[in-house]
Amino acid sequence: MTALQPQLILPAHPAIAPGARQTAWLSPDGEIETITSIEASKRIRGDTLPVVCHAKMAARKLGCAEFAAFDVLELYAFVRPARFVLPTAKGLAQALGLALPGNIESEAECLLATAGALLAELAESGDPLALPIAQAMAISGWPWGEAVIAALGGGSTQTNKKPATGLRIIHRLPEWQERPPEAPPGNLPLKEKETLDRLSDLLGTKAEKRQEQKDYTRAIAAAFQPRGKKHEPRLVLAEAGTGVGKTLGYIAPASVWAEKNAAPVWISTYTRNLQRQLDGELDRLFPDAEEKAAKVVIRKGRENYFCLLNFEEALSRADTTLGNATTALGLMARWALRTRDGDMIGGDFPSWLKDLLGAGLTTDLTDTHGECIYSACNHYGRCFIEHSARRAKAADIVVANHALVMITAALGNGTGPEEGAPTRYIFDEGHHLFDAADGAFSAHLTGRETAELRRWLIGAEEGSRSRSRGLKARIADLIDADDKAKEALDEALKAVHALPAGSWSARLAGGQPQGVAEVFFAVVRGQVYARDGNGDTPYSLETETAPPVEGLSDAALALDKALSRLAKPLGRLIGALTAKLDTKADELDTATRNRIEAMARSLDRRGRMQVQAWRQMLDALSNDTPEDFVDWFAVERIDGREFDVGMHRHWVDPTRPFAETVMTPAQGVLITSATLRDCTGDHEADWLAAERRTGAFYVANPPDLTLEPSPFDYPAHTRVLVVGDVARG
Repeated sequence: MTALQPQLILPAHPAIAPGARQTAWLSPDGEIETITSIEASKRIRGDTLPVVCHAKMAARKLGCAEFAAFDVLELYAFVRPARFVLPTAKGLAQALGLALPGNIESEAECLLATAGALLAELAESGDPLALPIAQAMAISGWPWGEAVIAALGGGSTQTNKKPATGLRIIHRLPEWQERPPEAPPGNLPLKEKETLDRLSDLLGTKAEKRQEQKDYTRAIAAAFQPRGKKHEPRLVLAEAGTGVGKTLGYIAPASVWAEKNAAPVWISTYTRNLQRQLDGELDRLFPDAEEKAAKVVIRKGRENYFCLLNFEEALSRADTTLGNATTALGLMARWALRTRDGDMIGGDFPSWLKDLLGAGLTTDLTDTHGECIYSACNHYGRCFIEHSARRAKAADIVVANHALVMITAALGNGTGPEEGAPTRYIFDEGHHLFDAADGAFSAHLTGRETAELRRWLIGAEEGSRSRSRGLKARIADLIDADDKAKEALDEALKAVHALPAGSWSARLAGGQPQGVAEVFFAVVRGQVYARDGNGDTPYSLETETAPPVEGLSDAALALDKALSRLAKPLGRLIGALTAKLDTKADELDTATRNRIEAMARSLDRRGRMQVQAWRQMLDALSNDTPEDFVDWFAVERIDGREFDVGMHRHWVDPTRPFAETVMTPAQGVLITSATLRDCTGDHEADWLAAERRTGAFYVANPPDLTLEPSPFDYPAHTRVLVVGDVARG
């Protein structure tokens, strides 16, 4: 088909801007009216598709049912995927450099100007990947389809009977390549001048000069000096009051150290807000987007990332349907081709798209816990999560969160830098380390956790909506010629049937448990309800594990035996896989070796570590709980609805395993916050509390302590306003 010249076609439909009480209505002839919301909702009924900004929000303002519309936010998401914009007419105008509207009448006019600017930008882009996506969306009835295709010079929309065909863009995503092992990090020390020069470069010539920031940067540089002894990291605890500028204060020495020693510095936060702030501040360090993409990596849990297999399965379902599903998947395809790293929760995915299109075809396409099939996936080589993990090894700065850092270190069993573990950490929001460690190092023997292990091993069972493939499907080709490994696998799959199957929660509530695990949870549930007097409330319930109710000890013993029958064949299977790495070393290609190593690690984590922790918890029901732990039973509820039952184990002081698995193997650690210490006025006691709260108490060498007060006199300038004259409701 001969390509046509791009054409700009604006929809000959009214543009509307709903306000608090009235709505601006701009007719296709250019006549503007201010009418009531009731009148506007009446006019929309029928075939009238207005031009709006955020159709769902417009419907809510008008007090009417959702309606089809030319939504300029959808057009923006198509033309400028993965680019931030405030989801308002004013926000769109600001992003496009248009005159900002000052009232609802100018907002309505602005919508058409916004559409024209976006279509013109699309026409100039010459984007070859946009046309097939637009055609697929147009076939399914996307209101902007004709205008977008015209802007792209695409001609007819009827190019394929299956609309989702044009959305199959996964093969266009780049594949990651295995990198050679990174060289060990260097040990070059930092010089004060180069650190302060870097800080000055980051601040620029127009920034306010703060002596407190320079002093902070000088002090924390100690965390980046070479350590003197193994297992004795250079540890710095630094409190910096609000306004000191600690973010750039620690980026300066971190970036200099990373460049000099060719290794990443991991910066860990507790909240996503600080991660976003860090990402923005790192633009100062790497103003070029391509260089930043190579030098800075944001690491999060798997559930934050767009899953290509989920997307492919959604496309398969969309082949049989038309309408909103294809529109949503088309916009997701555009975003997937442009996203920096596939992060849908706090990354460059526009959160307002979830509201426009629904969670089912947007954020629900993230990786689902326990369902990833790793190297068995056809899209493994293009997986955003795998991309991120590999890029982090060669980056200068890796931004992560406390939980991910702790869990990664724990699963690595404290591997040292020779195994690729980070050697330099910065923990911002350090006052949250205790809470983060409490979550990361706890163990849960519950219905949900055991059912998840069953699903991971067996795969999706009859009646399940999961697409999870079982262990047999994932490793059958790896152990095809190994009879002992196949025998161990069969034993494990037979033993795992002792764990809860689907609908276990309903069976417990109905008093009809099936299998030894469900019997145990049923007895636990009975003990909780018998001893927690808040059973009539909608909240979760808890009770002590001792003394046990009748039948608990027998149920725990039976479950322990079942877990033993599961752990033994899993151990033999791990041994068979690792042995293959040695006996078949000359025959295995890199991809197969990586698969075997990944599967052995997964089995070790799920089979050895998790099951071993559960058995230790069960043993404590007959013996004493180790003094480092506290155990309890719980029934987890939301609004009175039960969703989990079981036994929980937490460390009395969770910063101890944090110190042992994260800080001690590292060479340098900075823990910083605006509120690291207590404020009793006793200097020594306040710092001692900070050491205990952060785990520094368990590190062999004492930490360097530094305090930089805020340069602002907050008490003198703070006012508390109590509003008491607003009617309730």
